[in-house]
Amino acid sequence: MRTAVLAEPTQFELEDRPRPSPGPDDVLVAIKDVGICGSDVHYYEHGRIGDYVVEDPLVLGHESAGEVVEAGENVTGLEPGDRVALEPGVPCRHCAHCKRGDYHLCEDVQFMATPPHDGAFTEYVSWPADFAYELPENVSTVEGALCEPLSVGIHACRRGDVGTGDTVLVTGAGPIGLLVMEAARAAGATDIVVSDIVAEKLDFAEERGADMTVDVTETDLETAVEEYTDGVGADVVVEASGADPSIRATVDTVRRGGTVVLVGLADEASVPFNVLEVIDNEIDVHGSFRYKNTYDAAVDLLADDAVDVEEIVDFESTLGDIDAAFQRAMEPTTLKGMITLDS
Repeated sequence: MRTAVLAEPTQFELEDRPRPSPGPDDVLVAIKDVGICGSDVHYYEHGRIGDYVVEDPLVLGHESAGEVVEAGENVTGLEPGDRVALEPGVPCRHCAHCKRGDYHLCEDVQFMATPPHDGAFTEYVSWPADFAYELPENVSTVEGALCEPLSVGIHACRRGDVGTGDTVLVTGAGPIGLLVMEAARAAGATDIVVSDIVAEKLDFAEERGADMTVDVTETDLETAVEEYTDGVGADVVVEASGADPSIRATVDTVRRGGTVVLVGLADEASVPFNVLEVIDNEIDVHGSFRYKNTYDAAVDLLADDAVDVEEIVDFESTLGDIDAAFQRAMEPTTLKGMITLDS
């Protein structure tokens, strides 16, 4: 099978690798579509993300969907011909985190495209059947692949307890911020404000239904939110940019008694935070790490046309043109690239 391998930073090599065979509890999936995530781009450009270092050739790609071509002997509910989205993190299932249901916090999780675990820029993947989710006929494999970033948005909104009538501020209009906006709207939020520094991304957010957008290079975010909310502040602030100024602004833009959810990864581990404001205003501050138990919800939202994910895809490319696709994905105005395989 053809496989794109990151041999060194900014260089993929196409290899012929043996096609895997599914284990008794696995399905063999012919991969159809794989999204290019920001983490993939970071590994491609720098060869590492924090403590995760690409020391050996690595297959990137963790936003994937495809068609089942073979099922293990213990698999029920899936059969050849079924189209599936693959949840990329498989936990140990035995630790305290897994047993309490927080399997996304498992310290022994095997996550696609996180060293040393290979991802989905390949023609076939063997994957545990209980982390493969069947797609209904009206959901494409492109949408199925984007269940992964949509799941990040769903989990962030669950962490923030976004509900009916809420005003939500989303800082960052990249793919995650835009899908947080979709998930927040589906959860019942009636007013959504989106901020960023790229005008094109803000225009796109407005086209997709943002009630107000704020270009923070031109307008003070705290002032804009204060005016929009008549001095109250946002019920929930979801920080999806990782930018220091946006992180600092969360406690200044959320209402008293409101909730801040941190999703974006900052360049530095420590960002100054006004703890007195958190205490005095009784602000709940939550981290949001990946997701848990979100894929069924993501598929249902897509099947019901309650969210729109395909519009964030700027371009599709082939496995053979993956280097050029990643170069394009690195452009500041690009939202999402998709690698499409003809397996």
